[in-house]
Amino acid sequence: MATLRTALVGFGYAGQTFHAPLIAATPGLALSAIVSGNAEKVRSYWPAVPVLSNIDTALADPALDLIVIATPNHTHADLARRALNAGKHVVVDKPFTVTLDEARDLAALEAQSAGLLSVFHNRRWDADFLVLADLVRQGVLGRLTHFESHFDRFRPVMRDRWREQASVPGAGLWHDLGPHLIDQVLCLFGRPATIFADIITQRRGNGAPDYFHAILGYETGLRAVLHGSMVTPDSRLRFAAHGDGGSFVKYGLDHQEEMLKAGRIPGCAGWGNDPSPARLTRIMDGAVVQEDVMALTGDYRCFYTAFQAAVRQGARNPVTAQEAIAVIELIEAGYDSARQQRVIKL
Repeated sequence: MATLRTALVGFGYAGQTFHAPLIAATPGLALSAIVSGNAEKVRSYWPAVPVLSNIDTALADPALDLIVIATPNHTHADLARRALNAGKHVVVDKPFTVTLDEARDLAALEAQSAGLLSVFHNRRWDADFLVLADLVRQGVLGRLTHFESHFDRFRPVMRDRWREQASVPGAGLWHDLGPHLIDQVLCLFGRPATIFADIITQRRGNGAPDYFHAILGYETGLRAVLHGSMVTPDSRLRFAAHGDGGSFVKYGLDHQEEMLKAGRIPGCAGWGNDPSPARLTRIMDGAVVQEDVMALTGDYRCFYTAFQAAVRQGARNPVTAQEAIAVIELIEAGYDSARQQRVIKL
């Protein structure tokens, strides 16, 4: 099977930490070029990979099959459009785009192009999310009534980077971490009927929003709470799911990001293993039964493996443009809700 020769565009945090090592470690993909303005930095990590100074060189190269865009959020739409127009397959890091109109335009362009378009919602392959999704599918928790998904950190001082600058379109926590939580809740429960969100800046300084608390309402009565903060010293809570048949509570984040930051190679010993069990509480024959449940094995390479199969074998796209559009719709609706301080019907 032919290898997908890949050009990674951008070598900031997402490109360096996630995409480069995952592409290089996925069978059927080759990290063939990196587009970056900092060639010295790239070569210190990937000395054998050619460094290109601009994306035009990559788009004009017929030997390159796939363009992976890991640049600042506000550049995603333009770069993806140019790559699709050049006949390339395209993977865009989350968030897909900054606006809903941009996302819809790219989906329409994909339908007319020769390339396949996908969005890197890697946290579908978090170890703890996999086991939670399995329990929900099996109906172990009964009818779900309350769900919480937290992505909290303790970084009380703003950093000098585009993600935290109020003047940069698509900056802020709702655009940064919100897509992870939104995509996961859409995978679990589908599209909600309403959203009510509070999105503000809590840290000192005139930075981008660093706090969000969104409540998604479902017609079944389920309320799904998505919460992110940069000023949470005890930031361990990850998931809490409660139903009339039981509860699932998980503390601690999936370890793949930390392993990547430490330079571990995807697929190495212990890759995707989560040593922190979740607590499952079930109501069985009127009695309360509690047990620890280990997470399944997570693996972000599954996204790229599935994408390669979609291109070469016609398998299902792991994250379609329409699925990514649903995320951007909720991001925009969340901002609308926060500005208007009211519930938004979807």
